[in-house]
Formats: sequence, structure tokens, C-alpha cells
Amino acid sequence: MQFPDLPYEEPETPVTFHFEDIAFDLPDPEAIAVWLSAIATTEGKLMREINFIFCSDEYLRGVNVEYLKHDYYTDIITFPFHEEGEKDLQGDVYISSERVTENANTQGVTFVHELQRVMAHGVLHMAGYSDKSEDEERMMREKEDFYLEKRPIKP
Repeated sequence: MQFPDLPYEEPETPVTFHFEDIAFDLPDPEAIAVWLSAIATTEGKLMREINFIFCSDEYLRGVNVEYLKHDYYTDIITFPFHEEGEKDLQGDVYISSERVTENANTQGVTFVHELQRVMAHGVLHMAGYSDKSEDEERMMREKEDFYLEKRPIKP
């Protein structure tokens, strides 16, 4: 049996937002999607298809245990579907809204501010940045701060 060659169809929008076991109002998702795509473009990448999945601490801890074998809470996990060094970015970014809330309280910023920081962090990971060493973490924070200055929603 022969299967036809089906053309690749670009997603309607390269950035989508999903909610697993939590719900909150994501302010101006279209503006945030454009901003996230602009981060990728500025980093020399093209946002092909990135899914942002918002979830609870327990949900993300389960993902962390199952796929990364880490039994602890975290605010974000990225799963790139593209090869390292590729220009087109594809993947999933899981974000715990509970960790974002706690981080925002600890840092003395709004939930929306911290959410945008974590989302930028995810795009930067997709673009090839790491935060494992002190130097890498410092570079990541500098990039986050730079892009936060251009964020679409400023409280």
C-alpha cells in the first residue's frame, strides 16, 4: 500500500496556550504570542510551533519524574522537538502556575510579570540557552531582563 505525500501545513499560529489541570485568565494571549515569537526572531530563530502548557505543581512534578527522573517541583520544563542548533523552534513548554505565583511573591512582582519572565525563559531554552552553570544562569537572567523590558503587558 502506498501513502500519498501530504504537504506540511503551518500551524495557524506558532504559539498556542493550553491549560491542563488549572485555569487562569491569560491577559492578551495574542500580544504575548507575538512577543514570544519576537524573542525567537531576535535570537536568530523562527518560532515554528511552541505549545505553552500551564499546569499545577503536582502535574509538572509528575512530568518531571516521568520524563526527567527528577522528583522535585519546578516552575518550567521545556521539551524541544527540534535538533540543537536548528533555526526552526518546535516543542512544548510546561509551566506550573503555582510556582509562578510563589516566585512572584518571593520576588515582589506581579503574577503576570513573573509569568512573562518564565515564558521568555522557556523560549530562551528552546533557542539553545542553558542555565546550568553560574555564567549560563547570569546570561539567561540578562536575556530575560532585556526581553521583559519589551513585554506586552506591564503592570
